[in-house]
Amino acid sequence: MDKQFFTLYNGLKIPAIGFGTWQIKNDIVKDACLTALKEGYRHIDTAKAYGNEKGVGESLKECGLTREDVFITSKIPAEIKDYEDAKRCIRESLELLDTKYIDLMLIHAPRPWEEMANRNGHRYFKENIEVYRALEEAFEEGLLKSIGVSNFDIDDLNNIIKNNKIKPMVNQICIFAGCTPTDLIDYCKNNNILVEAYSPLATGRLFDKPLIIDMAKKYNVSIAKLAIRYCYQLDTLPLPKSITPSRIKENLDIFDFEISEEDMKILKNISF
Repeated sequence: MDKQFFTLYNGLKIPAIGFGTWQIKNDIVKDACLTALKEGYRHIDTAKAYGNEKGVGESLKECGLTREDVFITSKIPAEIKDYEDAKRCIRESLELLDTKYIDLMLIHAPRPWEEMANRNGHRYFKENIEVYRALEEAFEEGLLKSIGVSNFDIDDLNNIIKNNKIKPMVNQICIFAGCTPTDLIDYCKNNNILVEAYSPLATGRLFDKPLIIDMAKKYNVSIAKLAIRYCYQLDTLPLPKSITPSRIKENLDIFDFEISEEDMKILKNISF
């Protein structure tokens, strides 16, 4: 039977599919989140860099659910690389979301975005230790229920595990059919770090792949459902995004079919 929750190593349960809000502007994110919550999502993923935390917080107030019923993730911007600014960002996210706690807070990336492609440049190991220390303190104060990272490679994770007190509980990375960093996923699993899969639809690039189209027809599902189910069957937590009500509903409904092991291998090896 498919599981509706993952459990982090500190015992916190996290709904197995999240509603992504990247590129959803603040003035429309409230309605998108309200639709998602109405359709059954209980996990919303936002970030300070998205500029929509206020709208997400408004949806929490208006959805009719208790705060404990909804899991909220936010992130410290990739450009923030010191302890004091990280503490400030946590406070600001709490204020914008208008909540006493955030369920999961991540470092958005190990390096500023404009430097992410250059692995031979400055790696910000010391700086990430300090940013993560701010997360640890907020976690110990009860302001954050869980903490982790995003877009971290194995050496970035090793740096935190070696030098900080609390091992990351989550690593949120880009995963989709044709982009499956197996070594990183396996490393996280071996260290009891939950992997979340953002951009499971490859920002739309999967929709014109003949192989994907044919396989979706084979399972009598949409391309989106096939793509999200692929990530879920990797034992990672998918974070699909949409502002279309029918697609928001459809993207959550992935538990009525299973991709064969052979087809999982085919999807993994799709080339772009």
